[in-house]
Amino acid sequence: MNFLLIGHSVVDKIIDEEHQSTKPGGIFYSVISFLSQIDARDKLFLCSNIDKENAKLFEEAFNLVEKDFIQPVESIPCVELCVNNAGERNETYSEIAQNLNLPSEDLDRFDGILINMISGYDLSLKQLKELRKNYNGLIYFDVHTLSRGIDNNLKRAFKPIKDFNEWAQCIDILQANESELKTLSSYPKEKLIIEKLFFYGIQQIILTRSDRGATVFIKENSQPKQFHGDALKLKAINKVGCGDVFGAVYFYNYIKNKNILLALEQAILFAGAATTCPTVKDYLNLKKNVHERTSKK
Repeated sequence: MNFLLIGHSVVDKIIDEEHQSTKPGGIFYSVISFLSQIDARDKLFLCSNIDKENAKLFEEAFNLVEKDFIQPVESIPCVELCVNNAGERNETYSEIAQNLNLPSEDLDRFDGILINMISGYDLSLKQLKELRKNYNGLIYFDVHTLSRGIDNNLKRAFKPIKDFNEWAQCIDILQANESELKTLSSYPKEKLIIEKLFFYGIQQIILTRSDRGATVFIKENSQPKQFHGDALKLKAINKVGCGDVFGAVYFYNYIKNKNILLALEQAILFAGAATTCPTVKDYLNLKKNVHERTSKK
């Protein structure tokens, strides 16, 4: 199978209650999560950007993907992530990257396209509409930082997404967390937002709920139906990249098996394991981490 993954590369400066660290971030987490799933017959094409200064941070993962659509740029953004034990993290960017240059030809060679709105500026609504017009397969869309506005200091705070109905009409599977979901509609309740998103034509809505697991909503016989998976009971030492892991693992397994429950189970398993990964090396060994965890049961 062939997959196209779209999203900005970003350097993460992570600040928690105990220390600071600098790591590859952004689409890096989606890449390594796809790599933990694919086999020798699969190909992962990455549409992203990279600069000379930070190339070494990403190379161990990016060297394992098809590089046709990786674009050199003068600099990629750095985001300062202030992570605490409760609630959403605070995000401040060093700069905002330009929209990526998307491939436009032979798109139907891809079995699925995953768009992760890492910066919120990864692609424009116009670009998404063009992609939808030229592609007949499934488009998976992680709302991510599209849900955050930006102030004069490049600090990102949640803000309603303008014209999200138009974005939604181009999406097959949508992923959002509970805070992001509230930026998609003026409706106050989850149930009403879900119903409105189905009205726009989305086939699946995935709501990630942190340590309470994740819920997949579909429409069956004109009525919403949901599948829920509880989060693993683990001592989390990392809160960065887990949603990205979830999305890539879910999408790969859903495309491969067309089984929502199996895809949800795998996504929760790998996202849970990611919370125990303190270093980049641990993330790169995510598949081994999961195998060791499951073999002990």
